[in-house]
Parts: sequence; C-alpha cells; structure tokens
Amino acid sequence: MKKYGLICSSALLIAALMMHGQEAAPPSVDLFPEQEEEEPSPTPPPNGPELPELKQLDDSFKPKSLGKDADALQVHALWRQLKNRTVNDPDVQAAKKYAQAARTDLEKRKRLRDYYELYYRRMSTLATTPELKVALQALKDVHQGILAQPRVRPSPTPEFSGTPSPTPTSTPFKKKAKEKHKKQKVHK
Repeated sequence: MKKYGLICSSALLIAALMMHGQEAAPPSVDLFPEQEEEEPSPTPPPNGPELPELKQLDDSFKPKSLGKDADALQVHALWRQLKNRTVNDPDVQAAKKYAQAARTDLEKRKRLRDYYELYYRRMSTLATTPELKVALQALKDVHQGILAQPRVRPSPTPEFSGTPSPTPTSTPFKKKAKEKHKKQKVHK
C-alpha cells in the first residue's frame, strides 16, 4: 500500500511541475503565426563568429616562402628527383638511344626534339606543384632552343609563300689574265 501511495504522490508532483513549466515560457516567444505577419521581426544575430573567405583559408595553408634562393633550390631538388625517376623509364631510354643513333645532324636534331618532348611530358605528369611545372617548361624550351640553328639559311617552303623564292647561287670567281701571268713569273 505504501508503494501505491508513493506512486500516486509522485505522479501528482510531476503533473504539478508540468503545469508550472508551461507558465514559465518567456512572453517574447511567438505562439501564433498571425503576429509574425503583422510585425516584421529584426534579422537574427549570427550564430557564430565570422568565418574567413575561402581564398584566405587557401592562402593560410600554402607553405610560406623562405626567399627567392631557397625556393629555387627547392624546385631544383624536386626537379632532380623527377629526373632520376624519369631517366630510368624504358621509353625515355629507347628514345634517347634512337636520337643518338641518327646519321645526319638534321635527323639527330629532329629525334632529339621528340626525345625532349617525351622526356619533359613524363616529368610534367609526375610533377606535383605548379612552380615545378613552370620550371620544367622553361627547361624544355632551353633544351629545344639549343637544337635550333638560327645561322643556317632555311630552305624555302612553299607553304608560307605562293612561289618559292630562288636560293642565291654563288658565281665562280674568274681571275684576270694579267694576274695569272704574274703568279707564274718568279722574281729573281
């Protein structure tokens, strides 16, 4: 019996607390949607601190520069690692042997261009940073620039002009008759 009385009294106590809980609600809480339409409510304050922009977050995670010389040394070290990995590639080795086996200078320069194209393409795919890719492109341009022969007269190509320009030919130098006799005479 005591248990039954204890349960009843606790139930009444819980019911009384629930009744008082409804009265404790603050008056600023809108219980009716009609009041919201009549009075415009101010914009709610932000829920947390203001977050930085995405670009600012990206910049904060980038490694800081140690200086121009240190950055150049770092790029050079990364380039050496890529070079060591790429040189051992069987396709690159075959392209280099093929270029070195050329018979003429023109043929060798063409094959070396193909070799450098393959070599730097492989290195560029393995490169991880944009700075390294820029450095690889610059090295490729230097290597392929060495293969150009700007002092050699180019052969005329009909693609660039309507008619091929004639290549100037040299005329043989004719010696005058007096000069021949003078050289033959020996002065004593």
